[in-house]
Formats: sequence, C-alpha cells, structure tokens
Amino acid sequence: MPTDAVEARLNFRLSAELKEVIEEAATSLGQSVSDFAVSTLVQQARTVIEQRDATFLSDRDRERFIQILDDTDAKPNAALLKAANNYRKQIG
Repeated sequence: MPTDAVEARLNFRLSAELKEVIEEAATSLGQSVSDFAVSTLVQQARTVIEQRDATFLSDRDRERFIQILDDTDAKPNAALLKAANNYRKQIG
C-alpha cells in the first residue's frame, strides 16, 4: 500500500471456525490474512457494484434494441443532438 494513502479500518467479529477457513485460504495463496481479506472484499464489492449497474435485457428486448441501432432511417431527436454537441465541446 502506498505510504501516502489515507488508511481506514474495518473491524468485525467472526467465529473461530470462519477465521481458520480464512487463514487457510490466505496461506494457500501466500498472502497475509489482512491482504487476503482486503483483496477478497474489494473484489466482491466491485462485483456487486458492477452487477447493480449492469442492464440485462431479455432476448426480445435485445433484438429490438439492435433493430433500433441498425435502423438507417432513424433521425436523432433534439436531446440527442444537444448531448452530442455537449460531448464534442467537452472533448475539445
């Protein structure tokens, strides 16, 4: 961990049995319990956030979405044109 990083703590209690399982897993990966716990918690947290933010479509909705994207006769509405212009201004 970088020395200039702000450090924070998480404290929690768990059964001796769970602690032993965690220690065994950490040892098998050559990690300290703290490193194992942090990496596992962060990985799981990122997975949860990614799943929360993902949009899942049914087969029917996915097909409809693709049809809309492929529609060469479609014209952008005013909101889309405004968003595109704002984007162009932001990126230079």
